[in-house]
Amino acid sequence: MADETADSVLHEVSDGLATITINRPGAMNAMDTAAKVALREALRSAAADPAVRAVLLTATGRAFCVGQDLREHVGKLEEARASGSGNALSTVREHYNPIVRAITEMPKPVVAGVNGVAAGAGFGFALACDYRVVADTASFNTSFAGVALTADSGVSWTLPRLIGQSRAADLLLFPRSISAREAHELGIANKLVPADELAAEAAAVARTLAHGPTVAYAALKESLAYGAAHSLDEALEKEDELQTKAGVSEDHAIAVRAFLDKERPKYLGR
Repeated sequence: MADETADSVLHEVSDGLATITINRPGAMNAMDTAAKVALREALRSAAADPAVRAVLLTATGRAFCVGQDLREHVGKLEEARASGSGNALSTVREHYNPIVRAITEMPKPVVAGVNGVAAGAGFGFALACDYRVVADTASFNTSFAGVALTADSGVSWTLPRLIGQSRAADLLLFPRSISAREAHELGIANKLVPADELAAEAAAVARTLAHGPTVAYAALKESLAYGAAHSLDEALEKEDELQTKAGVSEDHAIAVRAFLDKERPKYLGR
């Protein structure tokens, strides 16, 4: 087994794709403080790296991520009670919120390769990604109410936007395991694949995006997020603003020339 302190999150960049892998298989990829910090920093690094044009977020072992490491959390609760600080869940502000913001705000597409159970914050990480390739043996669970907590990691924002307010309330109030097939039917999983094909298929999807028109993808991410919380008139104005940026990109010029020449465009990501 890998050293789960030093290598709790693996980060590799190749051919425009950053592959970030949660690597605590012995703990079902539960997030202790070291893993949360490592994941946060890996995502920030990928967002800032001009060589990275897409990100694949995945995991080792039987789980994608089961959320908070409750063994560590028990100690934090005891410390908070002893000190009277009541601040055992400062991790939401310090770690989970920045992780979700890094995924949703980076101007690059992020693909989740969901290899196994994604629960609690792990569910939130998957939902924050732009596209989810899911193994047919994977499952999802909101989990929060099951340990007397409320939603975090963006789940209260992402889940109802994907499946609707009523279904989201049902899954949050009555946590249960959602099979990969049901997740696909609900719209949580974009693509369902056999478990033994997950790694290759998720990498292929992410690599396709890494070779695509990065400026356009960034604009699409921004417009989708903006449109979810603004009026039609405001969304139209935002589309105009973003289309102007995309329209002067090198990739747009490349695409137009390739179309006229009946060739496949080779994008530069700028």
